[in-house]
Amino acid sequence: MYTLSAIQVLALFDKIDVLDIDKISNYIVGLQNEDGSFSGDMWGEVDTRFSYIAISSLALLRQLDKIDMEKAVQYILSCKNVDGGFGCTPGAESHAGQIFCCVGALAITGSLHHVDKDLLGWWLCERQVKSGGLNGRPEKLPDDRENGGISDRPEDAVDVFHTYFGVAGLSLLEYPGLKPIDPAYALPVNVVNRIIFKK
Repeated sequence: MYTLSAIQVLALFDKIDVLDIDKISNYIVGLQNEDGSFSGDMWGEVDTRFSYIAISSLALLRQLDKIDMEKAVQYILSCKNVDGGFGCTPGAESHAGQIFCCVGALAITGSLHHVDKDLLGWWLCERQVKSGGLNGRPEKLPDDRENGGISDRPEDAVDVFHTYFGVAGLSLLEYPGLKPIDPAYALPVNVVNRIIFKK
């Protein structure tokens, strides 16, 4: 996860050129498994978070052609559930965080046509609870906080990660004063345009 975060921070400051792109991309490519999934590190934990991290990192480094894209997409699709959502591995329960990772990776690879947007949209709409907050999966408490930050669940400490995604959500809802965010890359649109689309 730290590799993508480092690349994103450097992208924000237009400093990706300070990286040893070949060394980083070769490391990421080496984490792709035979089934198309990605391990998070040398210990081999597999999870769709790592697929997103690898795909997003390589795209930002303009090295996406180094992986077996077809297998990567097929692995992500094997994690799709009958409710329209995605889990961390095949057969795992749908979770909003995993849905972000899977849909983001599919968007980056040009594979969004595989998503049942109506069914997934319904599942995501069901994440809103009576308080107005949102939960990550059925029967869980909402993930919002009223003390200036956002945590993964009520009564937990707020953290930068969950606060970022809360603010990114507000940007997607066009909250005044926030820059537009690219929902696949989780970066400001102007940064993605500069790196990916050379605008």
